[in-house]
Amino acid sequence: QVQLVESGGGLVQAGGSLRLSCGASGRTFSSYAMGWFRQAPGKEREFVAAITRSGSGSYYADSVKGRFTISRDNAENTVYLQMNSLRPEDTAIYYCAADHRGSVITTTAKYDYWGQGTQVTVSS
Repeated sequence: QVQLVESGGGLVQAGGSLRLSCGASGRTFSSYAMGWFRQAPGKEREFVAAITRSGSGSYYADSVKGRFTISRDNAENTVYLQMNSLRPEDTAIYYCAADHRGSVITTTAKYDYWGQGTQVTVSS
């Protein structure tokens, strides 16, 4: 069982930055691939970024490529999402998720565990 808790969301102006964190419980964090998803009002949840268990591989949605960076610290059981050059269309609830297939990057929502989400609002 893995419990995930996101933090770092908030209100920011367009062009600004935020860093989201996702802390995980349990001693098996380093065996999971981790992903970030987001869901805007009235829209389906969409993939944002993912990283393999070792951190050696990552993948991004086209909409955030070059602006967002996913990273992880296995010693701290934490995955991060650095978000730069934020746009109003990035406004959403952001969720982190854990996939037991640690060396596989999955862009669909077939993850094993999910956090409760953190709100990111970007004003124009």
